[in-house]
Amino acid sequence: MRSGVRLGIDVGKARVGVARSDFHGMLATPVETVARAASGDADIRRILEIAAEIDTVEFIVGLPLSMSGGKTASTEDAEAFAQSIADVAGHPVRMIDERLTTVSAQSALHRSGKNTKNSRAVIDQVAAVILLQQALDVERASGRPPGYVVDATQSSIKLKGADPNEGRES
Repeated sequence: MRSGVRLGIDVGKARVGVARSDFHGMLATPVETVARAASGDADIRRILEIAAEIDTVEFIVGLPLSMSGGKTASTEDAEAFAQSIADVAGHPVRMIDERLTTVSAQSALHRSGKNTKNSRAVIDQVAAVILLQQALDVERASGRPPGYVVDATQSSIKLKGADPNEGRES
């Protein structure tokens, strides 16, 4: 198992659930729910701030496929979001199949007595925990990192203040 903190990201239309792993990659825990930016890049910048605060070595982004495994509008949105992170993060971004993570999160909250309608922000964090924990478990069992790596594009425009090496001495 590789060491280092990973950040799990569950991309939704209104919110992004964020979870983190411990340094040894054993356990995922919730971090925050970030509001999606209607325009601009405030959501990406906040995720990069969180990543810098906890010294993230890798991002795990959920890939919402249809039950048949096909792409949907949500799939394309999550891929674009992951690409935006990959273009500026300076660390690997991996995408993993996240079918049913939100449903699992809602079920878990319902079983614990929480009203899921009033807990949407928490559901997003729990979904991020579930997808990150799944990625950690797959890597521990197989010895290989899960999902696939999103390649950073050379032609992307960098977010202002998003350079992970900005202000560091060489």
